[in-house]
Amino acid sequence: MSSKKKRKNKKLKIVFFFIDIILLVLIAGFVYFFYLTGKTNVDKSGDSSITSNEIDSDSIGGYRNIAIFGVDSRNNALEKSTHSDTIVIASINKKTKDVKLLSIYRDTYVDIPERGYDKINAAYFRGGYPLALSTINKNFDLDVKEYVTVNFDAVCKVIDLLGGIELDITKEELKYVNGYTKELNEINGTNVGKLKSAGTQVVNGTHATAYARIRYTKGGDFKRAERQRIVINKIFEKAKTCDVLTINSIVNEMFPQIYTNLDSLDMLDLAKDIFSYNIVDQAGFPFEKIADYYKKISYVFPVDLSANVTELHKFLFDDQDYVPSSTVQEYSDFIKGIVPQK
Repeated sequence: MSSKKKRKNKKLKIVFFFIDIILLVLIAGFVYFFYLTGKTNVDKSGDSSITSNEIDSDSIGGYRNIAIFGVDSRNNALEKSTHSDTIVIASINKKTKDVKLLSIYRDTYVDIPERGYDKINAAYFRGGYPLALSTINKNFDLDVKEYVTVNFDAVCKVIDLLGGIELDITKEELKYVNGYTKELNEINGTNVGKLKSAGTQVVNGTHATAYARIRYTKGGDFKRAERQRIVINKIFEKAKTCDVLTINSIVNEMFPQIYTNLDSLDMLDLAKDIFSYNIVDQAGFPFEKIADYYKKISYVFPVDLSANVTELHKFLFDDQDYVPSSTVQEYSDFIKGIVPQK
């Protein structure tokens, strides 16, 4: 064999050697990823019972919509029999990877399928994720079939692993942050101290979660939903700047505390585009609303549910002329009959 052929064969062996190494690394990465996601509490048992309306929209199919539930549980339970303190729809544009966040106010007056009218956060309490998703879909003409439920402890730990997030705490908010910090310490078995002053500062996971729970300042629950979106946005943006080891620690810590119907393949499909996602807008729903009492119970009423749903589809899916379904119009007419007249 000539020296020229020997050199060529040697180069080919080197190339194949590096290809083998790359393949082994990729395989190891996939195996490890599936090991971690296998620690997640995956529950698809209620998927077949999720219902929705017949939706006349060509736009909604271009988006992946995931419901995020933050449960108001004093023992960090994740399944039903706990109220969803946070309800956020994360809508991902499949082409651009742009993300929009929509908070649904937890006291919003809705029809819970086969249960009657109540606050929307009662749906998770009464029937877990299938009933919560069905309630969202039927009242707002959506087709959300995927969800992620997290508890207080998971949010606290993720933010701590990120090294904290920067928040602007007002003087009015400070006392409530410290009050909720004490409560979170009792829930999570921690001993986090109080914040000493207001202002823009990097806060730890307990303080950030406490901030997201405040509802007694001006703006009430509407302002709280805004704070929750701020915290989600801060977590997301901080995570995009982290190194692989930090992301690994977050995944390893958080996955066992997630309750979801996203399996390993679903999570891998989301994870592959993580650095392409950008949160471009956020809002609270209903857009036009009244907070008042009905039969001595406080609710958030959509002034005109049909008009709000049209605006929702415009906001999330850029559907300029969406016409709500007959089901939504029926709900809208009923709510108009009981909305307190100003």
